[in-house]
Amino acid sequence: MRNVLIGLALMGLQTTTVSAGSDLLNEVKRNPQQAKSMCRDFKELNANGKSAHSKKSIRTIAKSRKLSNEDAEVLVTYVVGMHCPNVR
Repeated sequence: MRNVLIGLALMGLQTTTVSAGSDLLNEVKRNPQQAKSMCRDFKELNANGKSAHSKKSIRTIAKSRKLSNEDAEVLVTYVVGMHCPNVR
């Protein structure tokens, strides 16, 4: 019985995480200027020999947007993939 309850609790956490991630991406979808601004920042990082996907960049984005590192990583991956594929 205990294992069933733990499993159900974990499933609830996953649903919450998916919902939060979905809201995060929808915000960028509704505001393409935000994505373009992020692309400019990422290109500047690249010009300075840094990657938008680096741990330091992810931590900076997470802190500035009050996100978890995981959500910041999802956001960066989405923005780069959809709006600035030439960024590394």
